Amino acid sequence: MGTLTKRELVVKISNETGLVQHQVFDVVQRTLDHITDALAQGDTVELRNFGILEVKLTKPRVGRNPNQPGSSFVIPARATVKFKSGKIMRQKVAKLSAVLKRETPAK
Repeated sequence: MGTLTKRELVVKISNETGLVQHQVFDVVQRTLDHITDALAQGDTVELRNFGILEVKLTKPRVGRNPNQPGSSFVIPARATVKFKSGKIMRQKVAKLSAVLKRETPAK
């Protein structure tokens, strides 16, 4: 298993559609920019059958440095992006989990 990069995504879409890679890159980048802007405004982004991206506020919590026992500090609350996969994605990934279980040697 590898990593799918934005560049590889652009090349795949370009080959499938016949569009010039520069045009595909522009569309992909603008899509990602709009998603980022919406999340930065606190909006939820829902992409049907893919998933939902939403901004959540984490609670402040106490952190500890394992190299300095006894010392602790407060990690402040912050906004993070949470992803919840859509139904079709969950189904496709569930098929992969069965394959990975068979390939993983028992310990």
